[in-house]
Order: sequence, then C-alpha cells, then structure tokens
Amino acid sequence: MINTASAEQLAEEVEALHEQLKNAVIMMVDDEPIMMEVLQTFLEYEGYNNFLMVSDSTKAVAEVESQWPDILLLDLKMPEVDGFQILEMLRGHPDFYQLPIIILTSSSDAETKLKALEMGATDFLAKPVDASELALRLRNTLTVKAYQDQLTYYDGLTGLPNRSRFTDLLSWTLQTAERDQEPVAAVNLTVDRFKQINDTLGPRVGDLLLKLIADRLSDSVRSSDVVSFTGRNNLWQHIGRLGDDEFCIMLSGGPATNDAAFVAQRLLEVVKQAFIIEDEEVFITASVGIAVFPEDAQDADSLIKHSRTAAKVAQQRGRDVYQFFSSEMNRKALERLQIESDLRRAIERNEFLLHYQPKINTNTGQLAGMEALVRWMHPERGLVPPGMFIELAEQAGMVSAIGEWVIHEACRQTKIWHESGLEHLNVSVNVSPQQLLDKNLMKTIDAALSSGLDPQHLVVEITESGMVGKEERVIKILNEIKEHGPLLSIDDFGTGYSSLSYLKRLPVDELKIDRSFIIDVPENEQDCAIVKAIVGMADSLKLNLVVEGVEERSQLDYLASIGCHIIQGFYFSRPLPAEEFEAFARQTEVKV
Repeated sequence: MINTASAEQLAEEVEALHEQLKNAVIMMVDDEPIMMEVLQTFLEYEGYNNFLMVSDSTKAVAEVESQWPDILLLDLKMPEVDGFQILEMLRGHPDFYQLPIIILTSSSDAETKLKALEMGATDFLAKPVDASELALRLRNTLTVKAYQDQLTYYDGLTGLPNRSRFTDLLSWTLQTAERDQEPVAAVNLTVDRFKQINDTLGPRVGDLLLKLIADRLSDSVRSSDVVSFTGRNNLWQHIGRLGDDEFCIMLSGGPATNDAAFVAQRLLEVVKQAFIIEDEEVFITASVGIAVFPEDAQDADSLIKHSRTAAKVAQQRGRDVYQFFSSEMNRKALERLQIESDLRRAIERNEFLLHYQPKINTNTGQLAGMEALVRWMHPERGLVPPGMFIELAEQAGMVSAIGEWVIHEACRQTKIWHESGLEHLNVSVNVSPQQLLDKNLMKTIDAALSSGLDPQHLVVEITESGMVGKEERVIKILNEIKEHGPLLSIDDFGTGYSSLSYLKRLPVDELKIDRSFIIDVPENEQDCAIVKAIVGMADSLKLNLVVEGVEERSQLDYLASIGCHIIQGFYFSRPLPAEEFEAFARQTEVKV
C-alpha cells in the first residue's frame, strides 16, 4: 500500500521543484529574431521569465561564457557559425560540456538529428515547434539538470554548494569584480575540534551538528543586523561547504575588508550559541580566516587557499577569533607545510635524537636523574627547535609515533649507562595527551622495557592540563601504567587543577613545578606563595618534588630554603647530547 502522506509530500516537492525551474535562465541562439520572440511568448505563458536572445551566432559561445545560462535552445542553420560548430565548441568547453542544449531546427531529417545527438545535443525538436511539446521537453530537461546539479555540485548533507561549485561561483564573481574594480572577500570558517566532537558524540550527531551550523551561518549572513551595518542587502553571495568542518562565505562589492571583519565577528558569535541536538546542548567555537581579492589573490583557488591559511593561523592564536591573510602568513604556511612533509619521513630516516637535562639533588650535589628531550636533526635545516615541530606533530597526528621512538631510545640508552656503572640514573620521558590516550601506549612501554631496564628507573611524565575533561579515563590509564612498574610524574604542575582532593586519586610519585612560577621567584610574593603551597601539598601526599626552569642563584637559594632539593634548569646544565651528558654524569659531585 502506498503511504499517502509520503506520496502527497513527494508531489508537493515535485511541484515546488517545477516552480523553481521557471526561474531558469533560458538562452536562445537563432538568426531569426521573430522566431525567438514567438518561443519566448510560448514559454512566458508557461511561467518562465528569464530569457537571453542571441541572433549573432558568432557571439554565441562568448555570451554563454559571460551569462552562464541554465539551458540553451539552439538553431542549426545559421550564417558564418552554424549550430553544429557552436555545439562542438560548447561540448569541448571545460565549463559547459554538460550544459543542456535542445536543438530547434527546420532540418528534421534523421541524418541531421542523429548527427546533433551524437555531438552531444540533449534533445531535438523540429520547427515549427509545438508549444506544449516544447514546454514539456524544457521542463523535463531542466528537471534532470536540477537533479544532476544537486548530485554534482551540492553537498548531500547540508544542501550547500560543494567545493567545486563554490569555486566556480567565486571564479565567476571575480571576473565581474575585476571588470568593476571591486573587492571580493572569501571568509573561511573552520569548526574548532570537530574531530573530537565527532569521535565523542558519534558521526550521526556530528552530521546533525553540521546541518545546524550550515543553517545558522546562512541565516546569520542574511540577517538584518548585517544589512544594517553594511548598508547593503546584496553583500551575501554564496556560502559553500568545502570539507568536513570547513565552510566558506563569499562577500562581494563595497568596502570588503570592513564588511568581512564585521561578518566574521558575527559568525563567531552565532556559532558559540548552544546547538540543541536530541534535547542536549552542544557548544562549539570556530576560527575564521579572511582573504581579499585582489590584494591577497588573483584567482578563486588561491583566494580560498589563503582564507584557509588565515583560519589555521586563527586556530593557532587560540581559536574563536578571526584573522586576515598576509603574504608573510603565506610564507610561513608554506614553510610549515614543508616541515610537516619532512617530519613524516624523519623517523624512518633516523633524524631524531635525544638530549638529556640533568636533575640535581642540592642536598648531596649528586645527579638525581635526567629528562629525555627529543631533538630533530634536519639534513638541511640543522637542529630544529622543539617549538617548531612538536605542536605541528600533535596537529598532524604524528606525536604518538615520535613519542614511541623517544620511550624506546631513552630506555635503551639508560640501560647502557646502567651497565657502564651509572646504575642509579632514572630517566623521565614526556607523554603527550594524544599518546597517553593511544591504545598502544602500554605495548610501547612494555616493548621499551624489554631492553632490560628496571621499570622503576623509567618516569612517565604527563601534563596536568592534558587531563582536563578526561579525568576518569586518565586515572584508569595511569593505574595500568603503574601496575607495569614505571613511576609517574605530573609535569607543568600548577597550570591545571592543583587540587589536593584530585591528586589523592592519581597514582603519581612526583610533581614538577612549572617554570612559569619560578621566573620571578623570590621577588614576586604571589609566585612564592604558590610554590610554598605546592611544596606543602607534595609533603602531605608524600610525593617527590622537582623544580624546573631554575636559572639564577637567587632562585636556587630560595627553593632550597623552602624544601625544594631536586632542581632541573640551565643554572646547572642545558639539555645535553648523550656523550656530553655521560661526561657530566661521571662527575662525582656538582658545585651547588
């Protein structure tokens, strides 16, 4: 049995589509203007109202390129350039090889019809044309085109133009803007941490969220406050979905820079408002990048690329902000892209190495251990600072692979030192939040310890801020690591929770006070108070305490006076290559 409601709904949708089709731009190419006027009268009676007439066949292809019609009604017999030649040129054109073309000609013989269809004509009608048949053929052709366009040029999830369609629309707009000497802005909006949202809530909720975002973006750019601010109701041209979490808005004409900045701020504000999905509130932020034609780019692809580059910079600035593109930004983006490409091959090329920074016990002047810090010896750039590749590795999903190498190498080298008489050394390795949540972490640790290193000589350091929002899962992982033997340390302590009740639940052995609290010690009373509080917390929980970032004698003296005796910092030593560290470690004592 047919579902009546569904059948009625389908009929309404088909009728709505047919009404939309009547807005199609119909171009007629015929050397007889009277014939075109007759056809226009027929079609106007059927509700069509957008017509372009071309009586000079030599200008037909140029007019198609300029006007981008939805359908072409083409005569075959015309002087100078006939319909076959026009058909051949359009079918060889990269933008119009799929343009629907209905042949209207007095030559109705089978040979002519077959030739036109073989050359790519969509349909064929003989003159004199029956008005009802023409209207039916036109509607059917436009209906097929509408469905093909929807599949080819529009995003199936949001209904917005896809990357291909948006780029075409932008290209067309730039041609007009160049002629009129007006700016055009591409505003890229990228949803922050969408992958995390998708992984946490599931792809179905992620899809629903993207549909709501698309609706909200479209409504906000068209909203009255935007029109009121810019004084123009034609500011908004098109919005497209370029990728999973990436949208782009085209703004044309007028003072595009000022308009784009206002629109970008408006978009950031509306995206931050709660989305209701299945009775649950979902909160997100976005980052917006802006590139302006002609200053930033001369073509559509470059303008889109540069707006995306600016959006990435906005994310690096902390998200929930907008950023304009600049040539310097592009240079940095290209450099970053090259570094990322090189970074992906660095492990297999054995380009990483470890430097070791000593930890000194100021009570004894003896070496208490060391922290293993990864370095990258680039074959052309030389030693690349961690600040240039660690964050990039995290964003590119490579940090776990690098971290795995670090754990293996640190355990291997420490075991060698133990066998050579430095058996008291503990080695600390940093585990990033990504690697901590990696399901293969325990396999990595166990494999690294297969070198024979006693697990008690391996200290796994995690950052306090990396636990935010994942507390229960992190506690479970830390307990598992603890069961396998390594010691646990919280790095950068004081920048996250710093809560006694929370720390009681963590199976940690050590706290490392973040260097940001040490820089102004002992002059800054607030920093001194924080450090004292952390010392008291560590004492109450019977945890080891390490202070990093110590560079001045005054800092060292103050820290010793309040009970901090394990010190790491440039005051004693910078991070050292393995050979230099071994020489340092074999000193019997350090002058404190």
